[in-house]
Amino acid sequence: MDRDVEELLQFAREELKQLSEEGCDTWELERRAELVAEEKGPDQPKQAAALCDALTNLKPSPEFPYEEPSELEEVRAHRPDGPRHIAAPLSPEGLKEKTLGAWFGRVAGCMLGKPVEGWRKEKIDDLLAVCGLEELTDYFPPPGKNNRGIEFHEWSRSALRGNITGALRDDDTDYTIVGLRILEEHGRAFTPRQAAEFWLAHIPYHCTYTAERVAYRNFVNGIWPPEAAYHRNPYREWIGAQIRADAFGYACPGRPEEAAGLAFKDACISHVKNGIYGEMWVAAMLAAAFVADEPEKVIRIGLSEVPKNCRLAEAVAKVIGWHEEGISAEEATDRVLDEFAGYHGVHTINNAAIVAMALLWGERDFSRTIGLSVRAGLDTDCNGATVGSVLGALLGAGGIPEHWTAPLNDRIDTIVAGESGLTISGLAARTRKVQESG
Repeated sequence: MDRDVEELLQFAREELKQLSEEGCDTWELERRAELVAEEKGPDQPKQAAALCDALTNLKPSPEFPYEEPSELEEVRAHRPDGPRHIAAPLSPEGLKEKTLGAWFGRVAGCMLGKPVEGWRKEKIDDLLAVCGLEELTDYFPPPGKNNRGIEFHEWSRSALRGNITGALRDDDTDYTIVGLRILEEHGRAFTPRQAAEFWLAHIPYHCTYTAERVAYRNFVNGIWPPEAAYHRNPYREWIGAQIRADAFGYACPGRPEEAAGLAFKDACISHVKNGIYGEMWVAAMLAAAFVADEPEKVIRIGLSEVPKNCRLAEAVAKVIGWHEEGISAEEATDRVLDEFAGYHGVHTINNAAIVAMALLWGERDFSRTIGLSVRAGLDTDCNGATVGSVLGALLGAGGIPEHWTAPLNDRIDTIVAGESGLTISGLAARTRKVQESG
């Protein structure tokens, strides 16, 4: 089969799954895709291209039970009541402590999840058994030789206990730095176009993935936001935007509405619908975590900034309901993985459910919380980073046990152009300046 045809058919398969999740009736086009794949004649390239063009015309069925707009005004029109602004002033010293905690929490959670990114829960449990651990409350140790065939990639060994000398480069922290830089250079009035142009100038293409890579390619081809988010982008509801939320949450302590609005402008360059909501939810949670004292309250405030009748809100609400039932963390994890098994491993919704589960069952214990998020599997570095960030903001740097922070040596690597020799405390100090500018 011609390589171009293979790429078109691969896109069609991925796009059909995405459209189905968005509530479109894809049966006829799924059958058409099968016929095009079976076609061996000279018309196959033309038919494959026509199939991909036809996919752009599908709309959600009138029976689809969710309301999932991708415009900020419509998102806000469909959200539930919420505090929008929380009048709980922090002292400068208190805000400094929480900002530092958010940064260290994000980095530590990311480093914990990095060696097992993409692993299934069962494999992570096997690893813990090999290491003689009942719970995950510290960085993974090297497993040594074992009869279960468990080993880490060579590159990840620098994220294992005893080998860590600083935070490794990861897109989950790259994008936090990118968000900070956008706020430093353009202020809170930045536009989606400015965010897209910042990517082109500061992020190497090969360090982008899924929705971000498609959007980047669209920028290069002169397709700008908002069209860049959905043009030939079957990953538009995956987790990529959710991991970019943090800087916008940090910038708005106590102001979840503003944080979610900034996150929207960033998310809409590469994502739509629940992909956007994931970033808005996390940003609003972080803004709330600076002034709230309970994870459930933080989660609910985050949900108040996204449509009340969307799939992400429904998923997180289910997790909250399970917590109210009083089930164990193990059962809650299994329910999350079963309930949302139909989504890709790096989709927004299933990973958001893991984040909510870890925050609720973690009970304000930093080690337990990031351990639960990573042990669940799927996008472990993303989820560990997000719950670490939220809990770090809630507890402050002093609430993070030293065995998570000391090995980092206050160092962090990045691929963001113009950034080198970074310290985590230095990034937190820069974030304080952005907070003060608001």
